[in-house]
Amino acid sequence: MQPSDPIVRPLLALLPGSPERCAGAAADLLALYAADGRFYHTLAHVQDVLGHLQPYLAQAHNPLALQLAAWFHDAIYDPRRHDNEAQSAAYATAVLANLGAAAGLIDETARLIRLTERHETAVADSDGHILLDADLAVLAAEPSRYDAYAQAIRREYAHIPAEAYRQGRTAVLARLLAREQLYFLPAHGAWETPARLNLRREMARLATMS
Repeated sequence: MQPSDPIVRPLLALLPGSPERCAGAAADLLALYAADGRFYHTLAHVQDVLGHLQPYLAQAHNPLALQLAAWFHDAIYDPRRHDNEAQSAAYATAVLANLGAAAGLIDETARLIRLTERHETAVADSDGHILLDADLAVLAAEPSRYDAYAQAIRREYAHIPAEAYRQGRTAVLARLLAREQLYFLPAHGAWETPARLNLRREMARLATMS
C-alpha cells in the first residue's frame, strides 16, 4: 500500500498525525477489511457507504467524524460475536487517540459507529441519520445487487447450519420490515419500496431453503 494509492489517499487525508503514522494506521485498517472470511463487510462496502455520505457532507455537523465512522464502522467483524460495533468503536478510539486526534472528534466518531448496531438514533441526530441510511443503502439496490449482498452475508455465516441460519436471518429481515421506516432522510423516501420488496423476496427464498 502506497500513500499515492487512490483508495488510501482519502483515508490519509482524514487522519491526523505524521504521514508515517497515518500510513501505518491506514494499512492496518485496510488489512482488517481484507481479512479472510469477509465477503460483504469489506472495503467495497466502506467505499459504498462513503459514496452515499458524499452528497450530505456539506450539511453535516461533523463531516470529519462522519467519514471516519464510515471507514471504521466495520473494522472489527466476527460473525460469531455480537459486539462488533462496540469493538469497532473501541478500535477507532484507540487508533485516533494514538494519532493525536481531538477528544471531541474521537467521541463523535465512536458514537456514530455504535449507532450501526441497532440502526436507531434520536430524531434530531442528522449526522446519525446520514450514516445509518448510507449503511443500509444496499437494501434498496437493484435485485441482482441485493441478491449478491444476501449471498455474501450467507457466506460470512457459513459456520451456521442452514436451518439455524434461515431462522436467524428471517428474524433479522422481519425486524427490518416491522420498522415504520427504514430510512431517516426524506431524500431517501424512494428507497423504501424497493428495499421492502428485496427484504420480502429474500424472506420468501429463505422459507424454501433446505
